[in-house]
Amino acid sequence: MIVCQCTGISDRDIIAAIDWMRSADPETIITPGKIYHALGKRADCGGCMPLFLDTMRACDKVGVAPPILRARTVSKKELPDEGRRQGHRISERRAAV
Repeated sequence: MIVCQCTGISDRDIIAAIDWMRSADPETIITPGKIYHALGKRADCGGCMPLFLDTMRACDKVGVAPPILRARTVSKKELPDEGRRQGHRISERRAAV
């Protein structure tokens, strides 16, 4: 399955890179950046990152996950409103009468 369409990285590429890094250094912390570097590619738009991280989580050889892999995906409904009023934009305010 293609994970990153911009760079043509598949789930098999990610797993192979993790296997290679784990065999080279069993104590290394594996991050998405290290996987891109091991594959000789760079992240382009970042749209693949959720699927990229899910693929990393599914791999048994990742070991202790760095904080980015342990982080839970937050939906937009769960995001705080930053303490702003509902009509914080000028276009949303009622005209003064």
